Amino acid sequence: MSRLDTLSSRGTAFLGSRHAIMAGAMTWVSERHLVSAISNAGGFGVIACGLMTPDLLDAEIAATKARTGKPFGVNLITLHPLMMDLIDVCARHEVGHVVLAGGLPSGAAIERIKASGAKLMCFAPALALAKKLVRSGVDALVIEGSEAGGHIGPVSTSVLAQEILPVIRDVPVFVAGGIGRGEAIAAYLEMGAAGVQLGTRFAAATESVAHANFKKAFVRASARDAVASVQLDGRLPVIPVRALKNAGSEAFTAKQREMVGHLDAGSVELAEAQLQIEHYWAGALRRAVVDGDIETGSLMAGQSVGMVISIQPVAEIIAELVAEAATALDRRSQLHAAP
Repeated sequence: MSRLDTLSSRGTAFLGSRHAIMAGAMTWVSERHLVSAISNAGGFGVIACGLMTPDLLDAEIAATKARTGKPFGVNLITLHPLMMDLIDVCARHEVGHVVLAGGLPSGAAIERIKASGAKLMCFAPALALAKKLVRSGVDALVIEGSEAGGHIGPVSTSVLAQEILPVIRDVPVFVAGGIGRGEAIAAYLEMGAAGVQLGTRFAAATESVAHANFKKAFVRASARDAVASVQLDGRLPVIPVRALKNAGSEAFTAKQREMVGHLDAGSVELAEAQLQIEHYWAGALRRAVVDGDIETGSLMAGQSVGMVISIQPVAEIIAELVAEAATALDRRSQLHAAP
């Protein structure tokens, strides 16, 4: 057994995949084609449910199962109004892994997922929350740093890894955010991670249904092009979103100003203002991914976008990552063995 296989054995055993490489769940992108391609290539694909209805999720899972016999997961948003129905859909399909994102899950949701026999994964943005989730019965954690694309937290991946990996040992922990090469995978495995999660590299894969314009923007971009949005007013909490800077980024700033103005005038409630902000992102992301509008759409991407240098098949991406990780680990083993 190679050193890479040894270090990632906990992650592969948990996921049931050849490699401990999860795919991030990306709305409009992580659907049947990309998810099945990742699982078939030895990784672990994850369907992004997003705002799907139970019927749509049912169809998406069925279509994914028709394309792969390998394990894959489903990502659900904790604030979805039909959360329990979505969990039941996953249970009927005997989905082996459910990933909850978007906030702390309710005890009822945790119990329902566990009762279905699925393994439950949750995101832990801080050590205290990681401990709380483990106590609540979560089977594995994902720690995602601010280098990631889409909605992000304030702490970098490397800091989260140093804070959480040495402490959380009871459950597997997968590291995400800014990972684009195998050398980083090797480093996090050596630190105690069970595996990793990547999104940006896969978003621009051949099998991704994202518009050609979207993928080309990724290939052209550098790390510093992926910037986080800024909150303009403390009364209107806005979770930062990392995306490639374009006219859409400026439009979001203008949208915030508009909502702050409505708050000042008393013409809108805070909850409604926040909802309109989220609707902005949902619409802007669809324009970019589905319609190819790379000027006013939201090009959500992590800082690893600078490592997307071409549009590649999923199998090629995973093979590269594995080879790079294995080489890095072998090199370090040889250095340690040298007299």
